[in-house]
Amino acid sequence: MDILQKLGEQFRVFWNLELYKSGSTEIFMSQLIIALVVTVIGLSIAKRLSHLIANRIGKVAKLSDNTIHLIQRLTFYFIDILVILIALPIAGIPITIFAVMGSAFAIGIGFGAQNLFRNLISGFIIMFEKPIRIGDIVEIDEIEGRVQEIGNRTIVVKRSDGVDLVVPNHYFIDQIVVNWTREDGAVRATLQVGVAYGSPVTVVRDLLLKIANDNERVLQDPRPPEVLFSDFGDSALGFELHFWSNIVRPMDRRRVMSELRFEIDRLFNEAGIVISFPQRGCWGSHNEDITIVKTAAFVRR
Repeated sequence: MDILQKLGEQFRVFWNLELYKSGSTEIFMSQLIIALVVTVIGLSIAKRLSHLIANRIGKVAKLSDNTIHLIQRLTFYFIDILVILIALPIAGIPITIFAVMGSAFAIGIGFGAQNLFRNLISGFIIMFEKPIRIGDIVEIDEIEGRVQEIGNRTIVVKRSDGVDLVVPNHYFIDQIVVNWTREDGAVRATLQVGVAYGSPVTVVRDLLLKIANDNERVLQDPRPPEVLFSDFGDSALGFELHFWSNIVRPMDRRRVMSELRFEIDRLFNEAGIVISFPQRGCWGSHNEDITIVKTAAFVRR
């Protein structure tokens, strides 16, 4: 019994411990604990309630996933504020105490929470301006992926290999980020290929158009495929195949380029057209590397 009495006495001392006093305002440990318990329970309820409200509104109004996500986050913040305003009076903590603590809190923000608030503000900008939306395919430092989640401080981008990239919100505001699908999934692509001198250029053009038109991934709208005779190279005739393709997944643009190259190689071989390849020539004392087959580039319209 003595041990229990001592523990009870220590608990009462801890429970009634004075944490703050200014004039007639006193804050005890008991008040702080009650406020924290009410806040934690309230935030847990707020998360579920905001999700439920947003989904109900989205189903009734038939809103997009991004609009539902925006409603959910705004509802969550609103309920959070209500929870805090309710928790403080229940615990007996006057709201005016924050006016006294405001200057110290501001100093703490200035030194220790700059990045935190920078990302929070960037998150609000992204929510309202919507330069990035859930489901968009983006390119960050030559890394492609799909936006999976837009959080308060970070955005989760899933790469084509399944790896999740957690990127701070401010990066999408401060840096150049390629958004392949911001308006729609249609992008313009350019495939460049060089053929040997003496090749029938009209046949090359017709084969490239046939290959593009026969591919189901190549779009006829907003513009049908087009072939340009781009250059008389050092040892090749350069051609460019311009076409539009629809991107749904991050790997789609690579797949369509691969399919077209497979067909180009097959049909050119059947037609006896030689695709130029990297060659090493030697003239006098100078060696020269000549790379003819070029890469492809995608451009947003």
